Amino acid sequence: MPGLIGRKVGMTRVFTDEGRVVPVTVVEAGPCRVLQVKTAASDGYEAVQLGYGAKKPKRASKAEAGHAAKVGVDAAPRLVREFRPSGGQEYEPGQMLTVELFEPGQEVRVTGVTKGRGFQGVVKRHGFSGRPASHGHPMARNPGSMGPGTDPSRVIKGKKLPGRMGGARRTVRGMSVVRVDPQRNLLFLRGGVPGGRNSYVLIRG
Repeated sequence: MPGLIGRKVGMTRVFTDEGRVVPVTVVEAGPCRVLQVKTAASDGYEAVQLGYGAKKPKRASKAEAGHAAKVGVDAAPRLVREFRPSGGQEYEPGQMLTVELFEPGQEVRVTGVTKGRGFQGVVKRHGFSGRPASHGHPMARNPGSMGPGTDPSRVIKGKKLPGRMGGARRTVRGMSVVRVDPQRNLLFLRGGVPGGRNSYVLIRG
């Protein structure tokens, strides 16, 4: 299966038949329309192009609206992404993909953009413990020594320093599907998903 585009709704918990609590992330996945099927002969690679949501007509360019109209979609999708097909399945332009692609117990990969934290120090960004807190230490949260002195007289690449934190694309592997709700297009995934509420995520099988 290629996958689905979704929107993170939030986190909650569900109970198993044995009464155990399972923390889950609720994702509104799909329905996604197949906009284009790319092949090695015509495009040099194989992929399935999916569209999610709908833009206002005044927000869409003529190219976006025309590309969607080719497969019978009235409005240009809000988000377009490509997925590599697997399993030998064939897809047709205009086909609708829903959460019924997945089933409880299946493991999926979820890709999203983490929450942006802005410019942060080493204590928050890398988990440094900081300096002694007693007697008002003047530099309680600074990173400390930068590295070697005379040789090599520079800071080694990759050293953990203050900088921009978050806002990066991340993929969580091995997330299990706890529940599928086809009526509301919802997926209940065990654990946390990168990003904040209403952020877009990609779910792959």
